[in-house]
Amino acid sequence: MKGHIHILGICGTFMGGIALLARELGYRVTGSDASVYPPMSTQLRAAGIDLMEGYEAEHLHPRPDCVVVGNAMTRGNPAVEYMLNAGLTYTSGPQWLAEHLLHDKWVLAVSGTHGKTTTSSLLAWILEYAGMPPGFLIGGVPGNFGVSARLGATDFFVVEADEYDTAFFDKRSKFVHYRPRTLAINNLEFDHADIFDDLGAIQRQFHHLVRCVPGEGLIVHQHQVPAIDDTLAMGCWSATASFGIGADCGADWRGQLLEADGSSFSLQRGEELAVQVKWPYCGRHNVENALAAIAAAHHVGVMPDIAVAALAEFSGVKRRLELIGSVADIAVYDDFAHHPTAIATTLQGLRARAGEGRVIALVEPRSNTMRMGQHREQLARATREADQVFWFQPPAMDWSLDSVIADSPVPATLVTDLDELVNAVVAQGRAGDQIVIMSNGSFGGVHQKLLARLQAENASD
Repeated sequence: MKGHIHILGICGTFMGGIALLARELGYRVTGSDASVYPPMSTQLRAAGIDLMEGYEAEHLHPRPDCVVVGNAMTRGNPAVEYMLNAGLTYTSGPQWLAEHLLHDKWVLAVSGTHGKTTTSSLLAWILEYAGMPPGFLIGGVPGNFGVSARLGATDFFVVEADEYDTAFFDKRSKFVHYRPRTLAINNLEFDHADIFDDLGAIQRQFHHLVRCVPGEGLIVHQHQVPAIDDTLAMGCWSATASFGIGADCGADWRGQLLEADGSSFSLQRGEELAVQVKWPYCGRHNVENALAAIAAAHHVGVMPDIAVAALAEFSGVKRRLELIGSVADIAVYDDFAHHPTAIATTLQGLRARAGEGRVIALVEPRSNTMRMGQHREQLARATREADQVFWFQPPAMDWSLDSVIADSPVPATLVTDLDELVNAVVAQGRAGDQIVIMSNGSFGGVHQKLLARLQAENASD
């Protein structure tokens, strides 16, 4: 064993990934979290990692060689206070990753407000398909791999590069630790109002990231996005490659939709002959994610025809428009969307796929930014591609969704009780409906409650 690390906040997707990587590297790994539950707890225990419920000082006995502190940890937490008083060696997850794993890797980092998990998963899969099995740390579970993190068998490492802050003692964005050679910037909007005052503050962090890319590196970015262009204009010392949709959009890598739902599109680079793509995903935003992944993979030597073949076998990502069940021709999807843009693009993709069927959205505004009301003016418009929207008012939200209901361009209903929500959806459900449940949390288990009720209703008919 290389030593003992204890991880505070181990059951989060990122910190759980750190735990799996550390264990694979040969460290003894223990960890604690406020809530220890499947599926992450199952994955971690299967890897030989000891888990503890809560944040008690006793969890840090015997003294670990290093405490890795998750960014949800705050001063006043009993484990944090003991760690500081006892003079234990500590670090953040991103810094530990950089120092113990990434320092000798070709890092391919995927950043942006939306699409990081899907694009990271696509990129890792393209490299795998091309015979270049990468290591990766992704904020979700790619269907082609079944795990969120692994070391891999090459010097390539794909990391989902999050702009959220690093730890209570390091307020830089996580991604500045990763020092990528290949960087993808999918998009750039205001988010994370709990830590950023405005878009300019986020752009400064992205510029810190840009500063770390070597001159021989590559920055792949969405074409003609003012927030990205302005960030690069602050200073850029690396080659760049843009991507966008439209044969004449002017981007270096261009996609053109051949099917309205994005399930088929053509790929063109420069003046090269276009290659047709057919894949199981939908949505204009996912075509953009694919273009970013293809361009990033090309930087490490993957030819476009290989990348296109990989896309056809992409299995998707858990909780990214994931079909979780279908009853009596009513499809139920789980989606992580928690920002107006992500809600809008997901619904656009599903609308194109649904054809004559109805699109019904169940939305829980759960993120910190949502709870603070930063996007309340954009929320109603974000659902215009749906036929019906049910808004769930979380108990801890600081503002009322009444204004969103009033401004809705489509029929909208406000609910505060999950059973009431399930009853309302089931009562009006009919064959051909596409129901998408949108939340970055568990949404009180409404997914399984809804499927169970649909199955019960269908059995009684």
